[in-house]
Amino acid sequence: MTRVLVIGSGVAGTTAALEASARGHDVVLVTKADLAESNTRYAQGGIAVVSTPDDSVESHLHDTLVAGAGLSDTDTALALCSGGPEAVQRLIDRGVRFDRGPDGELAHGLEAAHSHARILHAGGDATGAAIAYALVDRLRDSGVRVLTNRTVVELVTHDGAGTGVRLLDGEVLTADAVVLATGGAGQLFPFTTNPEVATGDGIALALRAGAVAADLELYQFHPTALDGPESFLVSEAVRGEGAVLVDADGRRFMTDVHPDAELAPRDVVARGIAAQMAKQPGTPVRLDATALGATFLARRFPTIDAACRARGLDWSIAPIPVTPAAHYYMGGVRTDSWGRTSLPGLYAVGEVACNGLHGANRLASNSLLEGAVYGIRCVRAIEESPDAEAFDGAWAHVRTAHLGDEPGAGAFTRDDLQQLMWRAAGLARTGDGLREASATLRSWRTPDVTDAKSAEDANLLLLARAVVGSALAREESRGGHYRTDFPTPLDPARHSSIRMDSHA
Repeated sequence: MTRVLVIGSGVAGTTAALEASARGHDVVLVTKADLAESNTRYAQGGIAVVSTPDDSVESHLHDTLVAGAGLSDTDTALALCSGGPEAVQRLIDRGVRFDRGPDGELAHGLEAAHSHARILHAGGDATGAAIAYALVDRLRDSGVRVLTNRTVVELVTHDGAGTGVRLLDGEVLTADAVVLATGGAGQLFPFTTNPEVATGDGIALALRAGAVAADLELYQFHPTALDGPESFLVSEAVRGEGAVLVDADGRRFMTDVHPDAELAPRDVVARGIAAQMAKQPGTPVRLDATALGATFLARRFPTIDAACRARGLDWSIAPIPVTPAAHYYMGGVRTDSWGRTSLPGLYAVGEVACNGLHGANRLASNSLLEGAVYGIRCVRAIEESPDAEAFDGAWAHVRTAHLGDEPGAGAFTRDDLQQLMWRAAGLARTGDGLREASATLRSWRTPDVTDAKSAEDANLLLLARAVVGSALAREESRGGHYRTDFPTPLDPARHSSIRMDSHA
């Protein structure tokens, strides 16, 4: 029997844990908060999957590759699209109740850059919560040992292989296979759709252990977060149903930016909004969903409808203010299409991983599918050991980076870091801004890890240094990475790979 240790409890982590347990392995799942608290829980739009006769795997693959801005790995993306129907059926078998039409068939929505209405949703706009709670229920019925509110502070290695983790309280958990499923890093930025737990822990842990990470400069900013003191995601599906973006004068402006207007790839829409806000200047643009009507909005998007009304906004009679916010990490711990990292025994799945699937810009609603598909695939890799996949030339160069403190470094606050990252590594970047940010980040001291927050802050600082260094090294614009001083993409497209200097 293999002992499998899973870190994280979103769709990727819970799927991996349930799959491993069902195959008879000894499974321990560790999460630093409540079991249901993850990026998955807050996902609204849905899960993209081929499930109608007029759709095809080839079409889904095409849309994924186009959105990826030339950087997606075709074989990895094909594994997602072809494995989607099985993975979604597994979710249904585990109790996820997707919305259905009057005929009892699954309801399908359309989102940006999809050529078919292939988005399954649950509770209207509460798909992530439906998946999270259903899988948590199955975990409680399984033989998986669950440890909640436990912070992992170190990956334990022996002879270059992952063998376990050390927790904040000093306890060491050993395993034959360690699966990182810790999600993204939206807390690098002050404006994000991610919950507070999204602090890049898995990537930082893997870097310190000597693993290779990739494409850390590639962060997706969702175009439409409700503007206000607390960012709140307004799903892509709202625009898929017909809502439009208007400027301060009520004029629709995305038609001047891209032929697909509001349904262009997310990086295009986000930058279009940012450019319009600069012209206004700084005033949020507005999302006009009034043509959809109060009854439809309340039924199709109950979560967003309630959030708007709680803020005193009635989006059925007036457009609502929206602004871009950090949403999804295309970069992460480098893996192959089975979730294997550069360290034997260490796997990474979901948003913490970078397998080339999303390229430079994730296609809407491929994220939940990724967790479901690759949660299954990584367990198959642990059990069946498929042949190792060599990375091609697009991944060839691995840059070694010094990510440690400078002598005499001083203290920082999380707000300091977030504001700096928004200015220097947000939607638009420049070489000068990135160099200044790099110097500032190096002048800050890594905090002593004494509690969960200080562990998170240490991870955020390490990751911020890696992000800024990678953004400085990529002298082109591609997908979620936009350099005003290098506005065009390079040919051929290449991934960026980074390993932490062991002497740092």
